[in-house]
Amino acid sequence: MRELEERILKDGRVLPGEVLKVDNFLNHQVDPDLMFSIGTEFAHLFRDAGVTKILTVESSGIAPAVMTGLALHVPVVFARKHKSVTLIDDLFTAEVYSYTKKTSNHISIAKKFLDAGDKVLLIDDFLANGQAVQGLFEICDQAKADVMGVGIVIEKVFQTGHQLVKDRGVRLESLAQITSFDDDRVHFASEQTD
Repeated sequence: MRELEERILKDGRVLPGEVLKVDNFLNHQVDPDLMFSIGTEFAHLFRDAGVTKILTVESSGIAPAVMTGLALHVPVVFARKHKSVTLIDDLFTAEVYSYTKKTSNHISIAKKFLDAGDKVLLIDDFLANGQAVQGLFEICDQAKADVMGVGIVIEKVFQTGHQLVKDRGVRLESLAQITSFDDDRVHFASEQTD
């Protein structure tokens, strides 16, 4: 998605450890116009998948997931990282490690929001090592829900998450695929096909 790649080049910052900081438009401050374009693109890509629910992990996946849900006219459910006093039992849970935060979280979804036979689209902001997506796969397995696809805003194709999704036999669509970082420069897979 050219608009997203241009925004990454304009406002993204490469940090040590191959971390891409995009807090100007995706995961601290949110650009609603860009999120609308992202949601519309995911809806276009998965329009024939029969999606009944969209799942994501709080908090950075919520904006693109909601816009995709709006475009597909389906509910969006987000896995919570922190247990709330209102979220106490009847939960699907999984453990997820965050590379950027260097911490593990137990993510949870109330069982009443995910049914056996739901056709689920997983949406997230980043795919690197695949820990968040793996946690959502585990939750869908517990619920006996069918994962119809994974939509990723920004994927680092040189890390292990891509293979994790492919090994599950699940369709993966990433709107910006980063092949490498070179000092402060981001390289995209689209550069190789232009």
